[in-house]
Amino acid sequence: MNHPRRRFLQLSAAAAALPALSRIAWAQAYPARAVHLIVAYAAGGPNDTTARLIGQALSERLGQSFIIENRTGAGGNIGAEVVVRAPADGYTLLLASSSNAVNTTLYEKLSFDFMRDTAPVAGLVRVPNIMVVNPSVPAKTVPEFIAYAKANPGKINMATAGNGSTTHVSGELFKQLAGVNLVAVAYRGGGPALVDLLGGQMQVMFEPAISVVEYISEDKLRALAVTAATRSEVLPDIPTVGEFLPGYEASQWYGISAPKNTPAEIVATLNKEINAVLADPRMKTRLADLGSIPTPMTPAEFGKLVADETEKWGKVVRAGNIKAE
Repeated sequence: MNHPRRRFLQLSAAAAALPALSRIAWAQAYPARAVHLIVAYAAGGPNDTTARLIGQALSERLGQSFIIENRTGAGGNIGAEVVVRAPADGYTLLLASSSNAVNTTLYEKLSFDFMRDTAPVAGLVRVPNIMVVNPSVPAKTVPEFIAYAKANPGKINMATAGNGSTTHVSGELFKQLAGVNLVAVAYRGGGPALVDLLGGQMQVMFEPAISVVEYISEDKLRALAVTAATRSEVLPDIPTVGEFLPGYEASQWYGISAPKNTPAEIVATLNKEINAVLADPRMKTRLADLGSIPTPMTPAEFGKLVADETEKWGKVVRAGNIKAE
């Protein structure tokens, strides 16, 4: 384990050791004013929607506004850097995502180290992708698709939402474990990529469930598998990729991170309140409508997730020779 990863895990475990009295005192004092939650992507997307749901619930529980700020650009790095450079006082937080783990390797010259320069606060949700193909593809199962791809090396186009996106690395991991040669075609977002998949210019895509469920039900796309470790409640009859390729798991995840050295008492308060929000049946229903699975965690557990995912996707990025656009 390298030094930044070890330091990150040590920081994330700190909140667990706080005296109960100290936690209560900080909980009473924080937050005393509005909290800014930075979203590194545009308004209206899944990151933004998730942040607004959680932010509104936290505002109601804590009695202070959680203001959503969209600071876009550089694949999410601009928003992350805003938080890295912010005062470590709990009033500037980041909607962290799997992109932060991928970007650590994808971008060669970042001005910050995500694990070293942020403190993990809480997990929020996982969002699995669905491996879907255009109906013109003859394969109806993952094994049939692998056989078809091996018989047509370099002839099957895999649409992605951009280099290093979750849709991209999900497909790259599939390529590496299945030993197939798919041509990754990068688009500026999942919408345009999905249009060309529906039109037949692309043959396969690893896309979030909420974007493709309707097309699957209308037989405009064929679902082959779910990328998460378990089957989806939305598509319970669709197997996971891992049922055919052991060890495969790929999903978008969201959590909350803060600047490093944020007082552990504040981290503990936020973690407690966020986990309470995720346990609310109404919130579970709203998240399920977005294709999201609540993933409450301790700060230490979320820190381990970030560290593990950074290592995992780093290997995929290097093996696939993926470069930032």
